[in-house]
Amino acid sequence: MSNEYNNEYNPYENMLKVLESSAKELGLNESDYIALKYPERELKVSIPIKMDNGDVQVFEGYRVQHSSVRGPFKGGIRFHPDANMDEVKALAAWMSFKCAVVNVPFGGGKGGVKVNPQLLSKGELERLTRKFTSAIGPIIGPETDIPAPDVNTNGEVMAWITDAYSELKGYTSLGVVTGKPVEFGGSLGRNEATGRGVMLSTREIAKRLDMSLKGLKVAVQGVGNVGSIAMKLLHEEGCKIVAISNEFGGLYCAEGFKVDEVCEFLKKTNGRESLDNYEVSGVVHISNEELLACECDILIPAALENQITSENADKVKAKIVVEGANGPLTVGADNILAEKGIIVVPDILANAGGVVVSYFEYVQNLQLYYWQEDEVNAKLEEIMKRAFSDVWDLSKKKNVSLRTSAYMVAVDRIVKVKELRGVYA
Repeated sequence: MSNEYNNEYNPYENMLKVLESSAKELGLNESDYIALKYPERELKVSIPIKMDNGDVQVFEGYRVQHSSVRGPFKGGIRFHPDANMDEVKALAAWMSFKCAVVNVPFGGGKGGVKVNPQLLSKGELERLTRKFTSAIGPIIGPETDIPAPDVNTNGEVMAWITDAYSELKGYTSLGVVTGKPVEFGGSLGRNEATGRGVMLSTREIAKRLDMSLKGLKVAVQGVGNVGSIAMKLLHEEGCKIVAISNEFGGLYCAEGFKVDEVCEFLKKTNGRESLDNYEVSGVVHISNEELLACECDILIPAALENQITSENADKVKAKIVVEGANGPLTVGADNILAEKGIIVVPDILANAGGVVVSYFEYVQNLQLYYWQEDEVNAKLEEIMKRAFSDVWDLSKKKNVSLRTSAYMVAVDRIVKVKELRGVYA
């Protein structure tokens, strides 16, 4: 295992710990699930790009395929300067469990390029995307591995991947990725799907705890695509948004933000301007650390991994944490929050709305028949509510945390299919 992280901060080690404890609760033998401890395939590629100034720069890229037991690999591609193989391996595994917990017929995959896209011109970014597509082209495709957007990638990047892959194949292949622009085979409702899933998960946990959403104080760390949509939808449900942040700063407003004004500010700046420049009466500027420790009922970490750790978990004051990001809590933090009686709705359930609607997009691409947005949202809500019930009911039956229960649901479904297929026997 890489020495880049200590054990608490290594996301793959965190995944393995939760997998082991969940399998133990299921009463499985190690031989039943041992294959899930190892990705089926790990690919690392070098990506030489001619920059606008004529120099050649080489970037490092990754694609990890964790499990194909339940179907084609599925998972996003992120462009981030901290991308590394351990992170991508963990994200790929989480995708396997995420697809299983919401019961869509995919396995888990993930990709990344070690780059700060904000330092590239649009032309450089497109060349990087196309070259990366060529490098991973032999192992992706509608029947094998279907990427999607993730951190710092979007519909435009997915359109470039689709076009580059289609050129490799000699025909247009809309099903090679999801999260495409609607005009190019994308699904209505896809852009909002992950944030909508976070809202639905928040609504479901509040319902189980006999809490009305109206007036509940919510803090959102990371108001990018996921966080901003979750914030907007929860505000529409009656929640009071009291704290927000992005990578450029944070804000606190005890009386609750005028969310429409915040969204308009973020839209104008494309989320790239410091929130320090948002000056409104009653708004206090805070750090990300202060946001995680602020007075609120519900905390939604929707940024990156390892935001709440054993070093700061004791400062969390929220009653409920809903994981909008992948892996925002370490195992150490999970244990501390459990001791404090703070309920955590885990990432593989809470933020699964994106992969659910990616599945819808994939189906629509195969059929060449597209649904209306209200139909997409209704189907998403049905699946998210059913998945939440599965996890909640097992949690109560076995007296385990929602995270352990979610993994138990997922691992059980994967192992049962493995047994039926006879793979790895």
